[in-house]
Amino acid sequence: MTHGAEFSRRGFLGSALAGLALPGMAGSAAGEGANPDKPFRNPFVYRFTIGDLEAFSISDCNLQLREGLGLMWPEEDRPKMKDVMDLHGEAGNQLPLYVNLLVVRSGKEVAVFDAGFGRGSNPQMGWFESGLAMAGVRPEEVTAAFLSHSHSDHLNGFVTAGKPTFPNAAFYVLPEEVAFWRSPEPDFSKSKRDKKPLPNMVREVRANFDILQPVMQQVKPGTQLWNGKVTVEAAPGHTDGHACFRIRSGNDELLHLMDLSHHALLMFANPDWTIAFDHDPVQAVVTRKKYWSEAAAKRTRCYGFHLPWPGLGRIVQTGASYSWWAEKLTWMA
Repeated sequence: MTHGAEFSRRGFLGSALAGLALPGMAGSAAGEGANPDKPFRNPFVYRFTIGDLEAFSISDCNLQLREGLGLMWPEEDRPKMKDVMDLHGEAGNQLPLYVNLLVVRSGKEVAVFDAGFGRGSNPQMGWFESGLAMAGVRPEEVTAAFLSHSHSDHLNGFVTAGKPTFPNAAFYVLPEEVAFWRSPEPDFSKSKRDKKPLPNMVREVRANFDILQPVMQQVKPGTQLWNGKVTVEAAPGHTDGHACFRIRSGNDELLHLMDLSHHALLMFANPDWTIAFDHDPVQAVVTRKKYWSEAAAKRTRCYGFHLPWPGLGRIVQTGASYSWWAEKLTWMA
């Protein structure tokens, strides 16, 4: 998916939402009268299946990290990182920030996996609400809300106008994640990120947790939820309570990698390379190598939060290196 630099999101959404009775729309009133036999095709909402489950990948933003390779560590390896980027024709002066939000439907039940930046004034971000409408999902239909970790591009969309965005959904999170942000002094000493914004970030996370507290359910790693279809797995390093999610239906499986990778080249070419946003870079590398090795060996279908939209693919191993093999887009009939 590509977006022009002067892309007018509001203009597009105005036109798109004015004609929501698109072919293939299903579920809510937005899709009433649609012909379900025609394909669902949309420029930032991609429909696919996981066994018997209907799923959507929704893009939430069009942003660039202007620090580029300056965000990547170890610093002495940045020339090698630049070589990898140059080999694939990508510039290293900025890094694309994809934010892919997974929505899964099982009958009348709907689950969302992280909720993006949330509604705001910047037209280049916060598209999830509009994407849900285009997928025929109303916020009140969501019954399960899974949080991988509490950075703003994952947590903030769960709160709208001081209330839970999904009023009928249980909000699932690992206890280690809550404990970190609720601690008197959250420890960022191992992180390479800029420390100046941290006090405001901590306050924002705690405020969102306060709003979500009535629906929050802290679950242990390995817990199976949503009628056994979703397994919550601890994947620490990026944050203390960072989680990945394994979704199963019949013989099909999708592993949601969340923030184990922030780039489709760098963290695969060398799993030892980390990004400044990792709270514990050493642990992040250990976790990534574990998941990369297992996913490559088992040829597991994966979904990447920060990988090029729609984020579906597999991990391929070549010696000590890996690569992300994006899945071919197939527009469903």
